[in-house]
Amino acid sequence: MLCPGPAFLPAAAVVDFELTLSMPARLTADTGVDALTHAVEAYVSRKANPFSDGLALNAIRTIGRRLRRVYADGGDLEAREAMMLAATQAGIAFSNSSVALVHGMSRPIGAHFHVAHGLSNAMLFPAVTAFSVPAAESRYAVCARALGAATDGDSDALAADRLVEALRALCKDLEVPTPQVHGIDKDEWFGLLPLMAEQALASGSPADNPVVPTVDEIQDLYAQIYA
Repeated sequence: MLCPGPAFLPAAAVVDFELTLSMPARLTADTGVDALTHAVEAYVSRKANPFSDGLALNAIRTIGRRLRRVYADGGDLEAREAMMLAATQAGIAFSNSSVALVHGMSRPIGAHFHVAHGLSNAMLFPAVTAFSVPAAESRYAVCARALGAATDGDSDALAADRLVEALRALCKDLEVPTPQVHGIDKDEWFGLLPLMAEQALASGSPADNPVVPTVDEIQDLYAQIYA
């Protein structure tokens, strides 16, 4: 269940990168990919707007240049500070736009298999992006250029393809496991696919995706990422 409302909004937030210095590499990677997912989904969402766009693109640029650094060296103060700012910008971006299919599919994985939220996002991110690109090629191309995966000289089609490749490379560099490698039983995973697909769709986020998927398409994506 999602629990929205004014009671869940803080009066203030302490955004202090020094509080992240003790984070282990796995948590650094997972929260970093979560922030990147927030930014990309905010930008390609059907609810994207000029206010959220600027914040999302700034976050994508920063994360593209700092996430690998801070994963390799958790004591890199400049990278930690930049990632904290980017995560905050990405959070404001999706709060004024929305997240989309990655988040919709991520939540049931966390609920049923107790996978960290950022990690389940990372498991899904490349495949869901590849699925969604045809409906918002130019928006994904802008994300690719902001991430540093494509240049202004690349066509939108090429840039969007390079974004998918860049996300796959990032997940490899951050040692993101598949559900199978993470230790999730195959029979349990596939047995829960119909329920997880229904729950993902019911969360509402997939309705803001560039391609609004069917339950069957969500099941296919879950099956695709397992191994």
